[in-house]
Amino acid sequence: MSWIEKLYETSVEIGKMQLSGPDRPWPVSHVAKKAHVEVTLGSKGDFRRIRALSFDESLTIIPVTESSANRTSNDAPHPLCEELSYCAADLPNRKEKRFKEFIELMDQWAESEEFSHPKVKAVRNYLKNDGKLYTVLCKNNLLPFKTVNPKGKKTPVEDKKVFVRWCIEESGKPHSGTWEDESLIESWINFDASQNMPNKENQSLCMLSGASVRIAKGHHRFLRTPDDGAKLLSSNDLEGFTFRGRFTDVKNDSGKQACTVGYVESQKAHNALRWLIARQKYHKIEDEFVRCFVTWAVRCKPIPDPCANSLDFLGDEFKINDTATPQDGDVGQSFALRFNKKLAGYKANISDTEDIVVMGLDSATPGRMAITYYRELTGSEFLERIEKWHSDFSWFQNYGRDKRFLGAPSPKDIAWCSYAKRIGENSELRVDIKLLNATVERLLPSIVDGRPVPRDLIEQSVRRVSNRAGLEPWEFEKCLGIACSLFKGFYNDRRYSMALEEERTSRDYLYGRLLALADQIEWRALRLANEKRGTTASRLMQRFSDRPFSTWKNIEEALKPYKDRIRAKYPGLLDGYEELLDAIHSKILSANYITDTRLTGEYLLGYHCQRQWFRDHKREKGQWILKSADDVENQEADFEE
Repeated sequence: MSWIEKLYETSVEIGKMQLSGPDRPWPVSHVAKKAHVEVTLGSKGDFRRIRALSFDESLTIIPVTESSANRTSNDAPHPLCEELSYCAADLPNRKEKRFKEFIELMDQWAESEEFSHPKVKAVRNYLKNDGKLYTVLCKNNLLPFKTVNPKGKKTPVEDKKVFVRWCIEESGKPHSGTWEDESLIESWINFDASQNMPNKENQSLCMLSGASVRIAKGHHRFLRTPDDGAKLLSSNDLEGFTFRGRFTDVKNDSGKQACTVGYVESQKAHNALRWLIARQKYHKIEDEFVRCFVTWAVRCKPIPDPCANSLDFLGDEFKINDTATPQDGDVGQSFALRFNKKLAGYKANISDTEDIVVMGLDSATPGRMAITYYRELTGSEFLERIEKWHSDFSWFQNYGRDKRFLGAPSPKDIAWCSYAKRIGENSELRVDIKLLNATVERLLPSIVDGRPVPRDLIEQSVRRVSNRAGLEPWEFEKCLGIACSLFKGFYNDRRYSMALEEERTSRDYLYGRLLALADQIEWRALRLANEKRGTTASRLMQRFSDRPFSTWKNIEEALKPYKDRIRAKYPGLLDGYEELLDAIHSKILSANYITDTRLTGEYLLGYHCQRQWFRDHKREKGQWILKSADDVENQEADFEE
């Protein structure tokens, strides 16, 4: 119960923020439904107009009873806004019981001396005196009704399921919608409480507040999205035999042998969770629920998202553009300085003892939700582990022309790099939702608990990058950065630098440098002839990673015509390339690295760093020197005439 206790404490802190309108959590005894049509009435209940609602404006806060909020097969009505099967007096083949109970409930509210409201009376009067909503909808060509989502997909709605909301126009009152009227919302909360005062049947000890209050018989759903029917807390029942044999209570005393939670306390805790999930912009992918991970500080202070990549964390000002000045040395140190500066902003607001909660939610079935991951940390622990993740796994990331940065990838990016497959007519690389959920869940302990990244993810990402022929150029660049990031972070004790390490003499690193050098020589020669095609090194990258020594012979022999082409125009540049080839060869031969065993992901670090080194350096007067800011935009700047 720790999670719900933390959520209840969070709801108290949210209440102190005094939010209003759509920014605040749902009020107690209210839920949000997607309405289909809006009926406008006068203050006396006279009909004025009706209109269909678009997808974006359909979400409506409506008052509910405890029974109606949890209804599945029963007929419990909502007290104000309802489906046509409840509120249309002329709907063909309707259930008379539904309309009768709906009007009775509204009558009780409208006739209440303390909690009555003019808008409720207006709706009640219209339904009792006229109420021919079905006829009105038909006259306005609104039936049969179809919803249209932002992608243009149309979904038909049964006539009896068309949901109606109300606007009451009154002079001097700008908020005509019943969902916008704070006095109406407050009126229902008080009326519902007055109808359910704690008594012998519904009163018990609340495990959250420790008080003897009205206990909840049912708990909220719609936690992730308005159409999410999965519940975190299930309630005991006497008819469905969900908990058959576990409890011996009877109808008048049901629900008290299990862990009891107060009605208001449960609503506040669930509303706080829903509010937190909505603020983190949770969304479904292709109508499938993605596993939801929500992170928050109990005192509602802003904290970094553990599932974000470094660019999302640091902001667009930390992007790398084409005109960035080349840097000599380990750029990881400058990244660490900027990252720590950003993190210091969070540390100023979050105390060391601040309660931070990380919770993962998923539903295996449409009706039940489970907590798949849960951690409580102090503020200092949480920030320390976020800092460690982004520092250890920082690398050059290239997600496209407008999204290049230094830092760590997000768990979703890692899942995409490791397991994406070509799906659909466009052969787009996408990850299966279940595989994505499982991978993110496996990676979260590495971020939040500081555990090692699963080794199979590293191996899989290295294999994906090595199979360069199966990737588009932008896909290869993205996967390369992610794979290097994972390998560097996993072997953090080896102290890899985010720059070319000319003194590093490990076999795999040197073979990676050789591959980048061969790639550069052929690419430069092709460019001189205005040819646009892949290099031999890129085509043989998979084979090179499996059998580097024997494959290098083929790559080296294929370089001869390209070397001749460069020699004819820029002999000094070729001299520079051959100096590098000799230097790397000598290190490999002196260390007797001429074995043909498979390369580890370390070769990608050598390849990526050597390639980046070529972009930052030019050959001038027989020396390799760092490009200046003016050279960056000049593609020919690394030539020696």
